[in-house]
Amino acid sequence: MAVPSPDAAQKLQKPINGVQEMEFDPSAPPPFKVADIRAAIPDHCWVKSPWKSLSYVLKDILVISSLVAMAVFFQNTSWVWPIYWAAQGTMFWAIFVLGHDCGHGSFSDNPNLNSFVGHILHSSILVPYHGWRISHRTHHQNHGHVENDESWVPLNEKTYKTLDAPTKLLRFKIPFPLFAYPLYLWQRSPGKSGSHFNPYSAMFNPSERHYIVTSTLCWALMVAILCYLSTVVGPTLLFNLYGIPYLVFVMWLDFVTYLHHHGHEQKLPWYRGKEWSYLRGGLTTVDRDYGIFNKIHHDIGTHVVHHLFPQIPHYHLTEATKAAKAVLGKYYREPKKSGLIPVHLIDNLVRSITEDHYVSDVGEVVYYQTDYRAKKWSD
Repeated sequence: MAVPSPDAAQKLQKPINGVQEMEFDPSAPPPFKVADIRAAIPDHCWVKSPWKSLSYVLKDILVISSLVAMAVFFQNTSWVWPIYWAAQGTMFWAIFVLGHDCGHGSFSDNPNLNSFVGHILHSSILVPYHGWRISHRTHHQNHGHVENDESWVPLNEKTYKTLDAPTKLLRFKIPFPLFAYPLYLWQRSPGKSGSHFNPYSAMFNPSERHYIVTSTLCWALMVAILCYLSTVVGPTLLFNLYGIPYLVFVMWLDFVTYLHHHGHEQKLPWYRGKEWSYLRGGLTTVDRDYGIFNKIHHDIGTHVVHHLFPQIPHYHLTEATKAAKAVLGKYYREPKKSGLIPVHLIDNLVRSITEDHYVSDVGEVVYYQTDYRAKKWSD
């Protein structure tokens, strides 16, 4: 497919009241470069303060500890548990985001500090730090590429047609996709092989194997700690204190990461071959407004600038995005404002999962297509 000129970003729509209006084409190469966006972002947005980053870790740990104390004190009061599960699962998601910053190096300029804190945070919620860090790095380096991207990669039509009915059910029927993350850690997405726990997986270089061993051992240590705690406090109480919040955390993770790359009101492109570039792929990501959760989960909804420049600390993302919008123009899609709770995003999620099934096997600029038989079945 030929590369369109920057002018191709504007397409003629049908005349309205005799006036020919222009429709924006998000797949057209932008008339700016990554360096232009970088130059628009204030210098201080790139500064990482380890003390400020650690203060967020301390705050989240204090909240988590307080929630545990409250739940244990009121454990015989039935109405407390649903509140605890929702709040604690959200806090697990919050510390995941801080561990994610460690993996990007946006937590601090000290790689040893990043690794130490990242292992503590991620292992505590059963995430293998280095295994996920490396695969997530692959995601950022290849975002928007049909074959090379790593997170919520679209299935090509040939692969989609090989899926059996149970796999399609788990992938395209709510709520099953919201529990995909643990399975992804063990065996990745359909069409890709490997495990985040196996140092010999193809997604890791031989020089990275010792990192994977370390993270897998830390993960196994956390499993052992949980097994020991179940003998101390009992499996039922531990399931209430940790198990259900863990499931809420997984739902948050899948919900947020999916919506960063899917479900926009206008279908967004995926690329192959010479049409893909780091910039064009990054511009297909979507910012989201999560209402009261924006600050709780450390502004991870400001995702476009984060994807292009993952070195920017989370506490500068909002300011960096405001500065970048002047360069991005229509390539930046302003997120729909949320009320206190982002219930408006549920519609985006359900619509996308039930309609975005596969992309064509051919073509270098492709869009999700719908298997209408599967859609009717899933409805």
